[in-house]
Amino acid sequence: MANTPAFPMPRDARCPFDPPPGLTLHGPVARVRLWDGGTAWMVTRHADARALLADPRVSVDVAEPGFPHTNAVSKARDARMKTLMQMDAPEHVTHRRLLTTDFTVRRMEALRPRIQEIVDGLIDALLDGPKPADLFEAFAMPVPSLVICELLGVPYAERGFFQRVAGELVMDEGDPARALAASEELHAYLERLVDRRRAEPGEDVLSRLAVEGVLSRAEIATTGQLLLVAGHDTTANMIALGTAALLANPAQLAAVRDGSVAPAVAVEELLRYLSVTHTEARRVAREDIVVGGQLIRRGEGIIVVKSTANRDPSAFPEPDALDVGRDSSHHIAFGFGPHQCLGQPLARVELQVVFGTLFRRVPTLAPAVPLERLEFKEQAVFYGVRALPVTW
Repeated sequence: MANTPAFPMPRDARCPFDPPPGLTLHGPVARVRLWDGGTAWMVTRHADARALLADPRVSVDVAEPGFPHTNAVSKARDARMKTLMQMDAPEHVTHRRLLTTDFTVRRMEALRPRIQEIVDGLIDALLDGPKPADLFEAFAMPVPSLVICELLGVPYAERGFFQRVAGELVMDEGDPARALAASEELHAYLERLVDRRRAEPGEDVLSRLAVEGVLSRAEIATTGQLLLVAGHDTTANMIALGTAALLANPAQLAAVRDGSVAPAVAVEELLRYLSVTHTEARRVAREDIVVGGQLIRRGEGIIVVKSTANRDPSAFPEPDALDVGRDSSHHIAFGFGPHQCLGQPLARVELQVVFGTLFRRVPTLAPAVPLERLEFKEQAVFYGVRALPVTW
């Protein structure tokens, strides 16, 4: 046990866009020590990761004995509500089916003109405002917040409230009681909003769920909480972190700015390269499984490390290089199998519009501080920068 490496592992401050270097030092399947003294199996290769994420012999149920919680905060947060992310089949299939029509590729593509309008409006405001500016606050956060609010039926005017409590929910540091209080506060707000949407429905997801009546008021609020938090925080971090990565790689930025690489291609490479969900995919074995030649017994926890799987040289040549022109479509930044991200079609359209517009409209965009002075979110569900000062 004394020789078992601790998980999570620290990143190298000199290479903030790379996964922690210690992740791949212990073999493709290695036992790691968790925050509570327990252990789990860490799986780092691309092929093994895809196989496990699609394997019905592993469970996402956080109540299962042996489930590898991230830390005390995440354990408290997970105990508060059960979302799609913590459901196994058949319950997962039933609940996910209620939402799949809201996030189809066709429906998200239909939102592209509105997303373009939002992005252009925020860039107008950025250019009319003072500089330097914090791109995270002025642009990266408002883009997905506006979009998910309109899609769900959450008043954007109330963003100060939900961004504050969502910020508590996605941080994996501090007092578990604060995370629990934030979860309860947001859930109560969404329950009241469900009542408003049932009385006066609109053309939005919460209204549809409220009127259909398949889910209870509390279940709709839980679903809304997952979609609201994940729908703005993941994409906000990808926008800011992706911009920082491109600013640190001028040749790659030039290819995006001049249009020699299609935004859709560049976005897939940024997703692979950055893998912002750095708490990784956690599972527990429901029966004995052999992974990469290693026996994982029933009841043992598993951490599927998407960030190293997306840097696996057997799947991506020269994986530590950002190459926006490569085909990275087989990355697993959105997961894989039945629990892959429901909102990935929306995230893709948002990111394509952002990276296809920002550098074209602000061709002289430049960092206002050196890369080494940026503060990164090491203790959060989603990796990113706390602020991104830019000028032009």
